[in-house]
Amino acid sequence: MDLDRTDDKTVRNSALLVVALGSFLIPFMGSSLNIALPLIQNDLNVNIILLSWIPTVFVLASAAFLLTFGRLADIHGKKKIFSYGVVVYTFASLMAALSPSGAFLIIFSFLQGIGCSLMFATGVALLSSVYPSNRRGEALGIYITAVYLGLFLGPLLGGFLAQNLGWRSIFLFNVPFGLFLFSLITLRLKGEWKGSECEKFDFKGSALYTLSIVLFMYGFSTLQSAFGWIIFLAGIFGLFLFIKEERESQFPILRLEIFMRRSSSFSAVALLLMNIATTAMWALLSLYFQDLRAFGPQMTALILSVQPLMVALLSSPIGRMADHGDNRVFSASGMAVTTLGLVILSLIGQNTNLLVIIVGLILVGVGLAVFSSPTTNIFMGSVGRKNYGMASATLSTMIYTGQTLSLGIMLFIFTSYLGNVQVTASNFATFLLSLKTAFTVFAVIGGVGIIVSILMGKKAGKTRSDD
Repeated sequence: MDLDRTDDKTVRNSALLVVALGSFLIPFMGSSLNIALPLIQNDLNVNIILLSWIPTVFVLASAAFLLTFGRLADIHGKKKIFSYGVVVYTFASLMAALSPSGAFLIIFSFLQGIGCSLMFATGVALLSSVYPSNRRGEALGIYITAVYLGLFLGPLLGGFLAQNLGWRSIFLFNVPFGLFLFSLITLRLKGEWKGSECEKFDFKGSALYTLSIVLFMYGFSTLQSAFGWIIFLAGIFGLFLFIKEERESQFPILRLEIFMRRSSSFSAVALLLMNIATTAMWALLSLYFQDLRAFGPQMTALILSVQPLMVALLSSPIGRMADHGDNRVFSASGMAVTTLGLVILSLIGQNTNLLVIIVGLILVGVGLAVFSSPTTNIFMGSVGRKNYGMASATLSTMIYTGQTLSLGIMLFIFTSYLGNVQVTASNFATFLLSLKTAFTVFAVIGGVGIIVSILMGKKAGKTRSDD
């Protein structure tokens, strides 16, 4: 059965529950895995290079296949592709928990990333398919709440599990969760949602995109070396070839014409800028608190958790409010509040009052909550329903690309100021200067995001997908 947006409240609620639970798992795994890395290093006796590849392959796999799986969801069904993601993710989590070596753990972390990509590429598309435009903001708000609950609980619950039950317990936690999620899909989520059932799949474009985005993201994260620049430029060249291929393809995995509309292109750019401006904040403040202020990991995690907690608390009510207003106003206001928070964080010194930093974190969290679901709704509402899978995957790609660029900018600034050294008392002043510079750059990027949000177009919350 192929359904449009449905009046069946049970189906809508089931889809929302399924997508929210799946969206919780992805950031939970990513954030808790970072906490467990020292334990993994000691238990499996892996060197720092192999250890760094465990989270790296997870992110790269998650990002590399998004457009491919989004397009497959449009052709074969969004529920089906999402279900495959749950199965792959659950299986990979079990095998990762049983890994006898670092090499095996890297393989199954990569497979976990593929499972995440299957879910992340289709979650927003599934919600957009079952919810009408005047209810979609609320649903997207709950979805974003689930994402930030995962970010909030990842370091706290993940750290508790790793410390008391070992690092393998983090992976095992996902197994019953995944089985429960699959049972919900099977028993509660009836129907299927396709938009391009009779169209063919562009294998050449998919392969070209996957390779190019991996080269681009990995190369940008290693720009400190000549090899990194070569990989990065190769990725850019590959993306240009991909764009050329998509223009000529009869059934592209990315329809470039959707970016000809102001609401589509500007909302996508705004999401990219928001992720560039905010992603590196956790790493910057983690180093600041633990190296300069001598706080412990748990205290640092508790302070930093203020930001995702604010997003989790506010996203759902903001989504409901945005359903009855101009989404562009919410997007621009959210970007402005976030930028103000970044400006405050750019002024911190070695002895800045902790309350000032918490205020900055709260403002960033509030801004993200006000910005995220309305901007996502603008983009999803600007495309036709046949392309929801592609649109959802495009949004996810913007998020992952923004995160990678944010961390790359941070590393570039640190390398320019500090070089390849550890942070010690002898270079605290230089480290603090690099931290201030990074937050200033991110605040400027946020300022550009305010302008982009304003320029989305009048009444950008109106959608085409109901036409």
